[in-house]
Amino acid sequence: MTRVLSLDNVNVEGKTVLVRVDINSPLDPSTKEFLDDTRIRAIIPTLNRLSKSKTVLLAHQSRPGKYDFTSTLGHSRELGRVLGRSVKWVEDIHGQKAMEAIESLEDGEILILNNVRMDEEEKSFEGDFHEMSETKFVQRLASVADLFVNDAFACAHRSSPSIVGFCNDLPCVAGELMRYEIEKLNLALNKPKRPCIAVVGGIKVADSISVADNMLRKGIADEIWATGGVANLLIELSGYDIGKINHSFLVKELGKEYHSTVETAKALLNDFKDEINLPTDLAANVEDNRVDLSIDELPIDAPLFDMGINSIMALSFAIKRAGTIILNGPAGVFEVEDFALGTIEMLNACAESDGYVVVGGGHTATLIMNRGLAGNMGHLSTGGGACLDYMAGRILPGIASLEISADKFFMDVQEASNKID
Repeated sequence: MTRVLSLDNVNVEGKTVLVRVDINSPLDPSTKEFLDDTRIRAIIPTLNRLSKSKTVLLAHQSRPGKYDFTSTLGHSRELGRVLGRSVKWVEDIHGQKAMEAIESLEDGEILILNNVRMDEEEKSFEGDFHEMSETKFVQRLASVADLFVNDAFACAHRSSPSIVGFCNDLPCVAGELMRYEIEKLNLALNKPKRPCIAVVGGIKVADSISVADNMLRKGIADEIWATGGVANLLIELSGYDIGKINHSFLVKELGKEYHSTVETAKALLNDFKDEINLPTDLAANVEDNRVDLSIDELPIDAPLFDMGINSIMALSFAIKRAGTIILNGPAGVFEVEDFALGTIEMLNACAESDGYVVVGGGHTATLIMNRGLAGNMGHLSTGGGACLDYMAGRILPGIASLEISADKFFMDVQEASNKID
């Protein structure tokens, strides 16, 4: 069980609180207007808990070099619109302007610092917690704050100063969104209703194989259902020739991780043959036409873009009878209309299921929201890569730093108690 402190464990009234959030949002390429405010609305519960604090938000938008890499001025305005009140902004991160803006805050006010990825230490620095704590970024901001709140679950797999650097200098706790993510994912990972199935697909094949490996070896999932690129790899390793085009795509997509992923996948097929379900038919893109074929008809000189009809029906049935469904990645190239059937039917089955459905962020979560199915799912994670890492049993630096702070906090409390005794 993840051991972190939350806002329930600290007194925030009148305190200066640094809050790392992930409000990285899709922007219109020409106008830079916000296309979706989902992530901004997701931090409102934490801000409500800090209504009597001096709240300083640390946030990023995109990465250097990308069209949507910009300041957080628009975020302050958008957050103010959602909240219905003014949100301050400063064109600085930890320089004199930022320090003065923080020190001038009144209780209940909110200030957003500029895009933290405009800072060289944040942009280029990933390392251990001690290194991060010694950066100017952390030292300067920690000197004017009483508490650090990490509410950026979607960035929890990063090890940059704004995520992990404060655990040695300030009490660090999870925000409401971070706590919610941990609780919801733990519900599926620690106490899943049976049968528990994991549907792993998409093009992040290495991550999906790691998720499958963790869930089968720890007894979390009773069955794995493979779709998309994951299915193509496992079908090939099962002895089928998937065709040069599809093999080359996997090699290119996996890159340096190809050989290690193949070894993990081979071990899975060897150790859990009965628990892994592969498609029995597929859909190929033959000159922009959908052509369904049995895996016994492979190879084919065309890209495999979806599951076949029989496999779609089998997966839908498995989802509807499951107690817990952990969904990671689309079933095929759903962006192309003729090959969206597998993904659409998979999501429809999840929406109709009585089981607890957890969706691992990314494109699948976006598609669910666009189709109006979010209310029928148990949990749509706000984190793509972070959710994948968490489900794969990897250590997330953002959560690990909160655990370190929690241990330090409890130790300080215990020492104080011993002195009183």
